[in-house]
Amino acid sequence: MASSGLIPGIFTCLFSGTVAATGLYLLSECATRAPHRRASWFAFSKMTFPSAAVFFDLAIAIKCFGVSISYLIIIKGLMPNVIASLYHDLFPGDAPDWTQSPRVWLTLFMLVLVPLCFLRKLDSLRHTSYVALFAVVYLVIIVVVCYISPLKGTVPRGNVYLWHFTPSFVGNFPVQVFAFTCAQNILPIYNELRDNSRKRMNTIIGTAIGSATATYEVIAILGYLTFGDKVRANIIQMYPSTSLFIAIGQLAIVILVLFSYPLQVLPCRNSLDKVVTYHPPKPTVTKIATPPSESETSTVVAPEAEEEEEDTDPHAVGHMSAEKHFILTAGIVALGFLVAFFVSDLRIVLSFVGSTGSTTISFILPGLFYWKLFQDDPEKKVMRRIAFAVMIYGILILVFCLSYNIYATIAEFRAGSG
Repeated sequence: MASSGLIPGIFTCLFSGTVAATGLYLLSECATRAPHRRASWFAFSKMTFPSAAVFFDLAIAIKCFGVSISYLIIIKGLMPNVIASLYHDLFPGDAPDWTQSPRVWLTLFMLVLVPLCFLRKLDSLRHTSYVALFAVVYLVIIVVVCYISPLKGTVPRGNVYLWHFTPSFVGNFPVQVFAFTCAQNILPIYNELRDNSRKRMNTIIGTAIGSATATYEVIAILGYLTFGDKVRANIIQMYPSTSLFIAIGQLAIVILVLFSYPLQVLPCRNSLDKVVTYHPPKPTVTKIATPPSESETSTVVAPEAEEEEEDTDPHAVGHMSAEKHFILTAGIVALGFLVAFFVSDLRIVLSFVGSTGSTTISFILPGLFYWKLFQDDPEKKVMRRIAFAVMIYGILILVFCLSYNIYATIAEFRAGSG
């Protein structure tokens, strides 16, 4: 909002959430045409563009891996500040030197994360998700309380505008787009739900995107009204760090990121499984079955194809061998740990991963798969047009963000060398 003003900031957040929800809806509809509880990017690819299946899964794996590394770096960077703040409030003197080492905290937190990363299903992470949700609620409380009654030492408020576009808006808009990226988890959820009917999936999508939008809007609006155009990207750092109330909030962010890490490892592992076991498809004629009725919760391709799928597709939920599950998980976690251990700034790398991976799995692929899978269904004519529009929107955002990142990287390099 600092780069656009209050009204445009509210609108762009709502718009980004709406488009993201549309992408999730398209994916849930595509899942009804995949083999029973075997919906995956790989399955969609086999039914639409078989030769490109491995590339789709590779893009998803790279995206999730990149985001997972960013989570580790956030933990690594925040924990020394959190401990320093808590120690200042609870004990006399300064915190011990070892508590100010980012690498020490990264290593300690990996001991907690490793067992969670080896879980096979998202359902197994439901308890950790409750903790993460509590962290989000606490952050909202901080923003609301500090707006109503600013703490002593709070940065004076800057200018507040209803409409005020600045050049930085160009770089800030993609942040809103990426904030709603959760398409990598919608298919595992569809496969694991006992009741995965259209109505149930629509409720889940609406609740998830709706609650996320409401959270973003509250934090953005009240944060902007508190600090004006002085507000920074990480708003929690703008509040006085000497307050125990704020220190707990910073710890809540660490907890939120901590339990979000396994949610990136799981889809990364599943997609990587498709990549390492990929075999070029044989020329076949795939017959897509009629879509299921509203009450049905599974179906897909013709019965013969489904029967063959049961015997040959090693990518179903829970079908991965224990050995492969261990090797892939250990590889993802170990490599991510090494990168985060030695690198403190992945901003440039992750900006490229985000501008390509997030738009691909949130907009481009959902629109493309739906447009292809429902091409022979006259009742889906309007939705196919919407799907095509979402795909084009994703392509434009990809080109836009990637071009901006390239420009920003070159400009930063020239400024540094000059």
